[in-house]
Amino acid sequence: MATPPGARGTARPATTHPQPATAGQPTVLTGATVVLPTETVHNGRLIIDGTRIARAAPENAQVIDVPGHYVIPGFVDLHNHGGGGASFTSGSAEDILKGIHTHRLHGTTTLVASTVTGDLDFLTQRAGLLSELAEQGEIAGVHFEGPFISPCRKGAHAENLLRDPHPADVRKLIDAARGQARMVTLATELPGGLDSVRLLAEQGVIAAIGHTDATYEQTVEAIDAGATVATHLFNAMPPLGHRSPGPITALLEDDRITVELINDGTHLHPAALQLAFHHAGADRVAFITDAMDAAGFGDGRYWLGPLEVEVADGVARLVEDGTIAGSTLTLDRAFKRAVTVDGLSVEDAVTALSANPARLLGMADTIGSLEPGKFADLVLLDSAYDLKGVMRRGEWVVGPQLH
Repeated sequence: MATPPGARGTARPATTHPQPATAGQPTVLTGATVVLPTETVHNGRLIIDGTRIARAAPENAQVIDVPGHYVIPGFVDLHNHGGGGASFTSGSAEDILKGIHTHRLHGTTTLVASTVTGDLDFLTQRAGLLSELAEQGEIAGVHFEGPFISPCRKGAHAENLLRDPHPADVRKLIDAARGQARMVTLATELPGGLDSVRLLAEQGVIAAIGHTDATYEQTVEAIDAGATVATHLFNAMPPLGHRSPGPITALLEDDRITVELINDGTHLHPAALQLAFHHAGADRVAFITDAMDAAGFGDGRYWLGPLEVEVADGVARLVEDGTIAGSTLTLDRAFKRAVTVDGLSVEDAVTALSANPARLLGMADTIGSLEPGKFADLVLLDSAYDLKGVMRRGEWVVGPQLH
């Protein structure tokens, strides 16, 4: 595996387990608690035939009994910069595939590759590479986080590379992605911001408000212009104030907005997460990783774009000033934390990790829930909510580990 310059993370070999059935053989999972869109079925069963979930089991189907386990939809990550030592912004195609596989091992069966701020020409080149992987079905598209963000709320982005969101520049990135651009994060209060939001809405690309210093009123204006997502709510934006409610209040109160949350215990206090769920409701929350190279790889030195990052005890911070620099989160950990620490129901966690992001991506007809005709993307968890199996498109990526 090619490692980013300066990376000293310790590799964690992927553990794979023999597939219990012949590849492509129809499979029936029985005895599990199956989380469906409209109900949770105890002692239920799920039928997989080829790449899809089926209504009826063929005669040659293999039955795998998984009592005491949960079967839930595969996770969908809207916002992910890398993993396994690989960066989606700077890695080769081979590196990117290894990063994707790292997250698949942790239950993410659909992933949008996110870039970080860079020179516009460089980002158009990356868009071309990532769009090829999207066309091959490896990723669900491209998310541009930067360079159209506020220097006041830049987080782990290089300030010298930031620029205002002029529609011509935004259009350049969209065109470079050849129809695979899924989301652009903008500080919509900057010159050109509102016009760029309108452009993105017209092109069917998600306009996400983030890394912003906007006021409450400016945020409302951006939502009215067509913005539909809050990039990692609470982080990289002004805090909520009783006289200056800022973007957080506007984003939480508007039913048109889905809020991203990084549920790693570092980016958000549990009370802040509960606040978001209370005001937005489960149907408007999408858990993301905002993962960088170190996810699934280990502590050490890495690069996030042109900025050096130190990862210690699983927390990523810029070497120069200690700013949090993405996360090392994987979505299986986000799910377990949601249920065991935050007190969410399994059903609400599934909604936030699978159904909502699938809907935002316009892919709810094929992924995001366990229904006949949809792709057989699923995660198998034990009673402690630890991952014991991952299936993508009807093939086991991990497991099932039943002993």
